[in-house]
Amino acid sequence: FPQGAVKRQALYACSTCTPPGAEPAGICLACSYECHGTHRLFELYTKRNFRCDCGNSKFKNLQCKLLPEKGRVNSGNKYNDNFYGLYCTCKRPYPDPEDEIPDEMIQCIVCEDWFHGRHLGAVPPESGDFHEMVCQACMKHCHFLWAYASQLAVPPLTKANSLEDEGIVLKVEESEEQKKEIKKESGVEHHDTKEEKQLEQFNEPSTSSGVLNTLILIQVVTKSEEPGCKLKELQSKPFVKKDTATFWPSNWRSKLCTCEDCLKMYSELEVQFLTDECDTVLAYENKGTSDQETERRDPLMDTLNSMNRVQQVELICEYNDLKTELTDYLRRFADEGTVVKREDIQHFFEEFQSRKRRRTNRMQYYCS
Repeated sequence: FPQGAVKRQALYACSTCTPPGAEPAGICLACSYECHGTHRLFELYTKRNFRCDCGNSKFKNLQCKLLPEKGRVNSGNKYNDNFYGLYCTCKRPYPDPEDEIPDEMIQCIVCEDWFHGRHLGAVPPESGDFHEMVCQACMKHCHFLWAYASQLAVPPLTKANSLEDEGIVLKVEESEEQKKEIKKESGVEHHDTKEEKQLEQFNEPSTSSGVLNTLILIQVVTKSEEPGCKLKELQSKPFVKKDTATFWPSNWRSKLCTCEDCLKMYSELEVQFLTDECDTVLAYENKGTSDQETERRDPLMDTLNSMNRVQQVELICEYNDLKTELTDYLRRFADEGTVVKREDIQHFFEEFQSRKRRRTNRMQYYCS
């Protein structure tokens, strides 16, 4: 919590503490165990840039056990119907006991709501063919994405010149500023061409003039190779806009334009995260997998490698005793279905150390 809004984390909503009609609130994984263990929770999966609400002003009769001192509200948090256990445009719970149609739900990467596949305005491709989805409403909000969809979306949209289904062919009308830019660029090209002709006509051998001519040519080449706006280039061509969701491959974010104008547009639309490939759920899952693989390294083996034989035997015996007693202790919680708390672990190790001291005091060692 002191770190502020977490870039991406698993969240829950507690209907016991914040029922329908109350202000929406979200809690982190740790608080779902420690502060709401016996409550009715909605799993929200992951959401971006969120700070745990547990115990703040949205909870009338509950104080956070992990960090009692919290601000009244988290103004940066965003909420939707998911925090009341409702999803999709149909505003139904998941799983829905009244829905007899088997249909998987897909999360929109912009609004982070979950949608039934049949409520997206288009039949989703096979789950392995795409990695991210942008819903209908968010495609209207992020209208610039339609220019990219013709080349990047899965499946690719039909081009305007061979349109067979319903759609809208967008004719890009140039603004006055764009017209000025185009005229300016065309003027530069004309000027460059004129310079080239002058260079061709210049035949007198001269070292200084040759260097000057070379510098002019370098400037001409540099100007022509300056990267432009990818979005403007795509918008200058006809493309199709539909009232549907779109589906995207894994690497599509890296192909979005990052020029100054586009970055300003992303900021105004509050979708700066689209250019951040670490924002994806796939990146979040890969990081979790990597962390788990690091944790799987056996600390016992790392320690044993640095010891002599006598120390190794003593450590293995102690480790086996600890493992056996800890397994038996934790089995009680598993059988009763209760959560293991910090105090329980502290109590176990205090008892374990006490038993170990009693065993050691009764032992006598002799040299043969």
